Amino acid sequence: MIAYEEFIKRKTPIDVPTGFEPSKIEFTRPLFDFQSDVVKWSIRRGRAALFEDCGLGKTAQQLAWARHVEDQGPVLILAPLSVAEQTVREGEAIGVDVAHIHDDAEAVEQLNIGRSIHICNYEKLHRLNPDRYKGVVLDESSILKSYDGKTRTRIIDAFRATQFKLACTATPAPNDYMELGNHAEFLGVMKREEMLAMFFTHDGGNTSQWRLKGHAEDIFWKWLCSWAVNIRKPSDLGYDDGAFQLPELKMHQHVVEAHQAMDGYLFALPASSLQERREARKCSLPERVAKASEIANSNDDQWIAWCNLNSESEALAKCIRGAVEVTGSDSEEYRDKVVKGFLSGEVRVLVSKPSIFGFGLNFQHCHKQLFVGLSDSYEQFYQAVRRCWRFGQKNIVDAHIVISNLEGAVLANLQRKEADAKRMAESMVKHMAEISSREIRGVRRDSTAYNPNIKIKIPSFLTQ
Repeated sequence: MIAYEEFIKRKTPIDVPTGFEPSKIEFTRPLFDFQSDVVKWSIRRGRAALFEDCGLGKTAQQLAWARHVEDQGPVLILAPLSVAEQTVREGEAIGVDVAHIHDDAEAVEQLNIGRSIHICNYEKLHRLNPDRYKGVVLDESSILKSYDGKTRTRIIDAFRATQFKLACTATPAPNDYMELGNHAEFLGVMKREEMLAMFFTHDGGNTSQWRLKGHAEDIFWKWLCSWAVNIRKPSDLGYDDGAFQLPELKMHQHVVEAHQAMDGYLFALPASSLQERREARKCSLPERVAKASEIANSNDDQWIAWCNLNSESEALAKCIRGAVEVTGSDSEEYRDKVVKGFLSGEVRVLVSKPSIFGFGLNFQHCHKQLFVGLSDSYEQFYQAVRRCWRFGQKNIVDAHIVISNLEGAVLANLQRKEADAKRMAESMVKHMAEISSREIRGVRRDSTAYNPNIKIKIPSFLTQ
């Protein structure tokens, strides 16, 4: 009879490694110690998620992962628009050859000449044949929660049979269990519905509000650590933060007086609802653009001007000296051209939306930002800030937020969400740090012992 503790241990859900022992590969630009160990761990896992804060080098890690898996077969990296070319350049810097493809015909062409690491935009997944690939990487894998259910399902189904999988995104909110469940399902660890049934319960009639079962909390975090690593900085895993200690981030708030009242109001009153806030942004457009232009035109520094409305983007491009606007309707080629111009200094001010350039791009050469039209999405705001405030930034980052007196609590809402996100991230790291550090720094290979003790019985019809 087995001991009760052993019985419970056997019942604990742990994702069994399906990877392989990585060979020694020399990269042109060596990885940091924590990056190298995370890559080795993820290769041994075979299917893993890297929940790492912005600027910790997820691109270099996913490229190193792809280079190892390439020995097993072709690898596909899926990335947001405008990130593909940046990844190709990053690959050149560390000595990993990456081919930017747009459809299956180009994939075949590149495979025929021996290039087996490919990158493509998510929007072109339907043009590819996923069965060609032995491994797949989701860059900015928060796409699993950000897009509609149809897109999420298409990604999961397309790579259900892919042997090696890696998902990379900034630290997810610990209370966004749907995001964690989507990652687990993509990786083939466990279906989202199974995860919710095993570890969670919902309060009242609102089935979208899930909370961990009290007795399942420790088991849940141990299960998560068996296939995911979560860090905000290297010291979370016991490494030295070193160059990853960022300079100061200064937030400057500018409140302008709107002179036009919202439709249906005699006087200019603060907005209270989401619809009213959107209307307030339209009413205060001239004043906000004038203030933002004054700030950006006061020096010759490079700036990123983030906006939320097309009218804001158009007005800013007209009023700010040396500004170039990028909209959702612009071609991929034009976006890449503007990004290269901004990186080289040819473009002084980049005007766009967080939904277009707010994810994945490295703009640490710039340390001045304008926010002219805040949405209620903290994730978009945070990601936009981190385009500049990330590893490699040498200067204090100044983020100027220009809002009107009509926009009510939009800034307060973002600040509240920021405090909640920080508190939740700290909680998540607290639960996972010790286990993750032991797994990653030890880079040990787990295995499930097989001890047969029952003889196989062959059916009689097979022996005749």
